[in-house]
Amino acid sequence: MKPAIRCFTIVLLVATFAASAFAAKTCSAVGGVILTNLGGFGSIDGSPTTLGVATGDLKGALGVQIVSASPDFTTIKVQHHWVTENGETLSVDPATAHGTFVAPALLAITDYKIHLSGGTGSFANATGNMSAIGEIDFSTGDAVLRYSGNVCRPDKD
Repeated sequence: MKPAIRCFTIVLLVATFAASAFAAKTCSAVGGVILTNLGGFGSIDGSPTTLGVATGDLKGALGVQIVSASPDFTTIKVQHHWVTENGETLSVDPATAHGTFVAPALLAITDYKIHLSGGTGSFANATGNMSAIGEIDFSTGDAVLRYSGNVCRPDKD
């Protein structure tokens, strides 16, 4: 291949990649409530789980696998399994919830960042950042969290 053609091909590939990487996206605010119960569907590979629902803009079913926790249970690493009401899945990166006990067995979640990195249907190639606050009652297994943030979806051609 001649140097001029090779150079043109490289420039064209870089331009195509840059255009797809910086494609226009439309972002919208999202918010709602997550209601789950600890031990919702047993355990996965020995890790406890939750099972519940999400209301609001991302309403549907939600399961969370507790991957690990600090000895005092104030830092909890999790993996989400989220399916919207119309059957689309949300791909959520592993997340870490931080909290403080406000009463025996009652953990206030004060810092919980959630990153959306795609999904299916209208969430394909979507990104988003959300945060949540709430409480987990270890005596009953109930967990209630308020989530809010944004979701950005590629503009349709």
